[in-house]
Amino acid sequence: MAYIEFSLIFVYLIRDMDKNQELHDKRKKSLEGGGKERIERQHSQGKLSARERLTVLLDEASFQEIGGLVEHRATAFGLDKQKIPGDGVVAGYGTIHGRLVYVFSQDFTVLGGSLSETHAAKICRVMDMALKNGAPIIGLNDSGGARIQEGVVSLAGYADIFYRNTRASGVIPQLSVIMGPCAGGAVYSPALTDFIFMVEDTSYMFVTGPNVVKTVTHEEVTSEDLGGAKTHAEKSGVNHFTSSNDVESLKSVRDIMSFMPQNAQEQAPHPESYLYDSKKEQAIEAVLPENSTIPYDIRKIVDCVIDDDSFREVHKDFAQNIVIGFARVEGKTIGVVANQPSSMAGVLDIDSSRKGARFVRFCDAFNIPLLVFEDVPGFLPGTDQEWRGIITHGAKLLYAFSEATVPRITVITRKAYGGAFDVMNSKSIGSDLNFAWPTAEIAVMGAKGAAEIIFKKEIANSPDPQKKLLEKEAEYAELFANPYRAAERGIIDEVIFPNETRTKVILGFKMLENKNETLPQKKHGNIPL
Repeated sequence: MAYIEFSLIFVYLIRDMDKNQELHDKRKKSLEGGGKERIERQHSQGKLSARERLTVLLDEASFQEIGGLVEHRATAFGLDKQKIPGDGVVAGYGTIHGRLVYVFSQDFTVLGGSLSETHAAKICRVMDMALKNGAPIIGLNDSGGARIQEGVVSLAGYADIFYRNTRASGVIPQLSVIMGPCAGGAVYSPALTDFIFMVEDTSYMFVTGPNVVKTVTHEEVTSEDLGGAKTHAEKSGVNHFTSSNDVESLKSVRDIMSFMPQNAQEQAPHPESYLYDSKKEQAIEAVLPENSTIPYDIRKIVDCVIDDDSFREVHKDFAQNIVIGFARVEGKTIGVVANQPSSMAGVLDIDSSRKGARFVRFCDAFNIPLLVFEDVPGFLPGTDQEWRGIITHGAKLLYAFSEATVPRITVITRKAYGGAFDVMNSKSIGSDLNFAWPTAEIAVMGAKGAAEIIFKKEIANSPDPQKKLLEKEAEYAELFANPYRAAERGIIDEVIFPNETRTKVILGFKMLENKNETLPQKKHGNIPL
């Protein structure tokens, strides 16, 4: 009897050992992805594997995987013989700077990272969890696109993701990191997220590839020229941040995350310590040229006002006539929007309006106060801009500022002309505090243009029209090319010396900490898209 009991125990032990071994084997296979050879191929192309990327992105040993043993259910075209646990995407959660984030990392070594029904379901699963738990979602994209062997179910999988991107917009931060191919329908998920990061030479995005382009339009173009990181950073504006390799890109994501709150109900992290070189309060006086027609770099003024080394520029290579980015003032995150006189004189055009509007709306959605530096001569004239809809696109920036309920402060350094003055966070569209330097010129238009219109007949009838124009230009400038008319009427709250700017900004944002403004009850506005 004892012998029989011992035998049964031995059988159970063997069975349990077999079951444990089975789990070990499945986990090992999942961790191996497409195998050593394919991972080495990734490395030879300068790319990390899907799991290596998560190791760089997340805090050490913080990643917890979800759905590691998921396999696709397709059998057509030999897929029943190509099953790897995880099905081409590693998904789960972890921490960045100790704060919860949800992640998915597509694995190009498994069937080219192609999106199947179950692959999409894994992504949707972590997106749903991110929304329920109020934490950011970060997607690392490296995929050949929809798994064509599965047909329409893979397309439906993309649609499931797009739907969740839209539902999560403005509720939790969504970041997309393009670390390989991202083509066809796959591009629309990143496009719906808040920020896109791309890697030079190894990542690209396009709706239709070079072969289709050649067939349809007869253009010959490389993947890099059509949809590479540089193309989307400089020409289309699709790409917000460009890095030279995978590691730098993932470090950039970690850095930017430190400026963002977990969700729309929270505030951004507030480091207890910060640095500010007090010499910058005097250095700011020397930034502006004496001649108002000479350009300067607005970043130098921004740097003199914010905490040391805290500016993180967004969209650096696109629409360079406006500068946007995150910064800190006494450790608190703010969003900076500034006209850039060193590029196109800081004029507003279609691209700069779109760029600024998108950033303003992100900051407003996630409780990030806005600091605006204004030096704008107006909107860019010309048939190209008018025919491409500068009226509608310019209205986007106007709408974004008007809609924003976060604390908003504007500092006018020099020019503030025409409708562009209104658009750049003027008091009349809801700015909380508006300051102007003594060098500010606030008027309907520049003195020369105004004089030509107001004194047209007088100039034409003068014996010396050129001399008369200069006289009238000087007369108009004395009356209007200054901040005092606006200050007299309360359109400007205070004219300040440049070296007072940081103090005024700090005190202003402290005063506005408990600002509580709500929009009229509605389903949503109809922004001019």
